[in-house]
Amino acid sequence: MRRPGHRGLATGALAAIAALLISSCGAGGRPEEGEGGGASDVGVTAESVKVGGHFPLTGVAAPGYSEIPTGAKAYFDYVNANGGVHGRTIDYVYRDDAYNPTNTSQVVNELVLQDEIFAMVGGLGTPTHSAVLDFLNGEGVPDLFVSSGSLLWNQPGKNPQTFGWQPDYEVEGKIIGQYVKQHLPDAKVGLFLQDDDFGDDGEKGARAYIGDQIVAAERYAPGNTDVAPQIAALQAAGADVVIGFNVPSYTALSQLTAMRLNYRPQWIYSNVGSDPALVGSLLSRFSEGKVTDAAMLEGVITTEYLPGVDAPDNPWTRLWQRVWDAHGGRGELTNYRIYGMAQAYTFVQALQAAGPEPTREGIVRALEEVGGELRGPAFVPYRYSADSHAGLGGVKVVRIAGDATEDLGPVLVTGNGDTEITEYTEQHAGPPANGIPNVEPVS
Repeated sequence: MRRPGHRGLATGALAAIAALLISSCGAGGRPEEGEGGGASDVGVTAESVKVGGHFPLTGVAAPGYSEIPTGAKAYFDYVNANGGVHGRTIDYVYRDDAYNPTNTSQVVNELVLQDEIFAMVGGLGTPTHSAVLDFLNGEGVPDLFVSSGSLLWNQPGKNPQTFGWQPDYEVEGKIIGQYVKQHLPDAKVGLFLQDDDFGDDGEKGARAYIGDQIVAAERYAPGNTDVAPQIAALQAAGADVVIGFNVPSYTALSQLTAMRLNYRPQWIYSNVGSDPALVGSLLSRFSEGKVTDAAMLEGVITTEYLPGVDAPDNPWTRLWQRVWDAHGGRGELTNYRIYGMAQAYTFVQALQAAGPEPTREGIVRALEEVGGELRGPAFVPYRYSADSHAGLGGVKVVRIAGDATEDLGPVLVTGNGDTEITEYTEQHAGPPANGIPNVEPVS
C-alpha cells in the first residue's frame, strides 16, 4: 500500500461535461422500468448493496491501517451522493479485528451470517485474512481486493472467490532485487523480514536476483518489539544494504535500533512500511520525543504504485482531496486513506461490470472477464483473468527525499516465478471528470 509520485493527465472540458451528464443518472445508470432493480442476491436490495471489511481499528497495527476504511467509506459516500451504482447505494460496514486472527474470524462471521454482506472488500492483513479465507470461499462470498500482497490471494482453483489488489510481495521483491543487482552489484545484502508470508514472499522475489549477495536474513515476530538481536546480526554479517519487508512500526523500530548501534546501511523498505508521515509519528512515539520527524528516512529506497499526498497536483490526488473534503471525517487526507479510496474505486468498477442485477457469481465472473482491462489511479495494470486473481503487476523504485520521493527508474511490471521484468510505458491517465468510473456491464 502507499505512496506517491506520477503525474496523471487531466481530462478536457468536453469530457467533463459528458461525464457530469452521465453522473446525473448514477454510476452506470439506474435500471429502466422492466430491467429489474429488485434484490438479486444476498446483500442486494432494490436500493442498496451491502459490503463489509475487517481492519485493525485498535491495537498495534491501527496506526495508518485504521485510516484505510475511512477513505473507502468517503469514496462510497461520494458515489452514493452521485446516484450510486445502477441506482443502488453502497452500504459499507467494517469491523475492528485489532489485527488478531481470532477476532478476524469472529467479526467476519458476523459480517457474513448476521449482516449478510454481498461481498468482502479490502479485508486487511496476511495473518488475519488467512484465518477467514476458507470460510469466505466456503460460503461463496466474493472476497475482493485483500489489503495484503500475499500470494495466497491468487489461487483461483482453490479459492475462486478471492482476489488480491496491491502488487504482491514476490513481484515487489523481484523488482527491488533487480534494482540492487543493477545498481549495487558489490553490496552485501541483509534481509529484515516479518516472520510470515509477507517476509517469505518478499525474500523469494529478492533472492531470484541477488541470492548470491545476501549475507543474512533476520526475522521478527509481529508483537515482539525488541529487534536489537536481528539488527545486530545484520551488522555483524557486514550487510551494507538492508532490505526490509516489514510493517511501519518495525521500520521505526529498525531505524531507532540501528541508530543506537551506530549502524548505517543503505535501507530499502517495501512500500508497506515506508510512509514517511506515519513512520515519523512512530519514531517520535517510540523514542519518547527524542526523534521528532521522519528525517531518518532521508535517502531510503522504496517502491510506489499509486500517486499520494506528496503529489497534490496529480489529478487523482486532487480527486481524493475533493472526496475527502466533502465526505471524509476528522483528520487529513493520508496515503492510507488514498489506498482505501483507490480500492473502493476498483470495487465500483467491478460492481458496474456485474450489471444492473448483481450476483455474487456475476461479480466474480466480471472480474475474470474484464478485470485486466480496468484502469484507475495505479501506475500499472491488474492481472485479473480466469487463471489469475493477482492484483497490480508492478511498481517503480524511488528514493525518499524530504517530504516527497524521486524516481530511480521507470515503472516496471512482472509476474510470479521466472516471468521477466519489463518497463510499462502506457500513459497514466487521470480520473473521469466526475470522479466516477463508467464500466459497461459484462454481457
